[in-house]
Formats: sequence, structure tokens, C-alpha cells
Amino acid sequence: MAQITAALVKQLRDMTSSPMMECKKALVEADGDLDKAVDILRTMGVAKAVKRAGRETNEGTIATFISPDGKTGAILELSCETDFVGTNPQFTGFAADLAE
Repeated sequence: MAQITAALVKQLRDMTSSPMMECKKALVEADGDLDKAVDILRTMGVAKAVKRAGRETNEGTIATFISPDGKTGAILELSCETDFVGTNPQFTGFAADLAE
């Protein structure tokens, strides 16, 4: 079993932007092999995405934008899972920024 150091965990985190404990688990499973750990993290990420894939996003906001010259415009629908998020000023502001 390879020694999993903090520097090795940090290196994997820098490569993947994954959480520290997920990186450590992947390194332990990969016996310290960085390339193998990256593959393990990808597999873990796909598994998490599959779990979330069935969730309904019935809430959200619609943002619009018309250019100053009036020749172009955009309509954007941004969905989320809860009304709490859908009415959050940061979320609606983000939608407005995307529409621009």
C-alpha cells in the first residue's frame, strides 16, 4: 500500500478540483497512482450525476434582454429544483447576466 501524503492529495485536487476527501479516497483505492485516481474520480462523478439525472427541475426563472439598438434579443429559461432557489436574488441576477 502506497503512502498517501497531503502533497499527493493536493496535487490530485489541483488536477481535478474535486473535494479533498474524495481525492484521498480515490488515491487510497488507486494505491497512490494519480492517473488511476483521476479515472476513479471520473467514475464517481458519473455515478453522482446519474443519481441526480432523474430529479425534476420544476422551478426557475425567465430572463429577457433586448439590445440597445433593438435589433437583437434573448429569452432565457433557467431551471432549478426549489422555489427557494428560483426566487433568490443571486439566481435571478445570474439569469439576467446570462441573458445579456
